[in-house]
Amino acid sequence: MKGALAMDRSRRCIATSKRTRQPCQAPAVTGWRVCRFHGAGGAGPKGERNGAYKHGLHTAEALAERRAVSALLRRARATLAELPDDM
Repeated sequence: MKGALAMDRSRRCIATSKRTRQPCQAPAVTGWRVCRFHGAGGAGPKGERNGAYKHGLHTAEALAERRAVSALLRRARATLAELPDDM
């Protein structure tokens, strides 16, 4: 291909249009399978580096801790349900 740009030779976005059911065909972002319009590189920085950071309620650590507590409660309730009623 004479005179082809790097963009012309790049991988294409694999996203499909909901309306036409045709592939997007925009150039995919390097290291991604989709273009910038379909979500490549859309994540912001984690934690306090993100400008919208307000508190730690939804941090990965807080979510993991709540999941662990919920699992512990489920196991405790299941254990209590297995005990005989005459205790």
